[in-house]
Amino acid sequence: MASHHVNIFCRYPHASLIFPIGTIPSLDFFILPSLTSSTPKVSHPYRHTQQPLGSPASGAMDPSKHAANQYSATSSNLSQRLAIHDWSTTSQSWFSWVRDRLPTSGNLLEVGAGTGLLWQQPDHPLPPNLHLTLTDFSPAMCEELRFSVPSAKVAQCDAASLPFPSASFDVLVANHMLYHLDDPDAALREFARVLRPGTGRLFVALNGEDHLQELFAVGAAIGRASLIKKQARVTLDTAPALLGKYFDDVKQEGAPGAFEVGEAKPVVDYLATVGDGGPLSDEERRVATGLVEGVIRDKGVFTIEKSMVLFEGVSFKSG
Repeated sequence: MASHHVNIFCRYPHASLIFPIGTIPSLDFFILPSLTSSTPKVSHPYRHTQQPLGSPASGAMDPSKHAANQYSATSSNLSQRLAIHDWSTTSQSWFSWVRDRLPTSGNLLEVGAGTGLLWQQPDHPLPPNLHLTLTDFSPAMCEELRFSVPSAKVAQCDAASLPFPSASFDVLVANHMLYHLDDPDAALREFARVLRPGTGRLFVALNGEDHLQELFAVGAAIGRASLIKKQARVTLDTAPALLGKYFDDVKQEGAPGAFEVGEAKPVVDYLATVGDGGPLSDEERRVATGLVEGVIRDKGVFTIEKSMVLFEGVSFKSG
């Protein structure tokens, strides 16, 4: 009888390994940093060389095309990704942590609001003097926003072409959305336009390149590399200079904690949304589950480090 094998793509960019069906290597085999204390750190497989501000990585798909594939017709992919936040080591969620830092009054615009989770935090009821306007490019997300945040005004639009008068907002939030844009510089210029000169406050959230590296290492092992990491035209390194073109007093703060996942499903469900390859095959799901469960057996939890940073800036004074 012919033997059957599965190709497992390891963390090295030009290597693949073949294992017999029914056998699953340990994640330690892939030399995952932070999972094996005895293993020296090596360069992350998706860490690309720094590009000029706003420029694409060589050979990368436009970020907007990937975002459209992921989010235009459905909000379920985003919901599957956000479920990993349920396993945070901190008692306060990312969204609640951000809300602690946002003003509680004035006209606030969130660009790329997704499913509106930022405004559904039980410990942060909506203040009566905060007037929300939420936008997204995705019709599916806008439909979800109208349902989940009924008190907000909702508009479907492009982040670089906002349908609002100049100087009409006191606060603008862009939560994990700039890396989905083909031209983040144009969006930041538009953000500055709609904020009040001299007093308008901008809040931008970005992830570091080592964010969720343990999760993405499992993805690499089954051939599901993170496209966002390859496509992003703004990074933590380039963001301060890019924001500084349009905003004063730019500062940044990293969120604390990590994710400690006690079962394989949230990790595998997240990986099912990575890339544009459609649902995971049964074999991909089996291998990913086995890798994660192997770590949980050895260590009690599957620890995923996070690198989530909130930038803040103030709009330039007019003239």
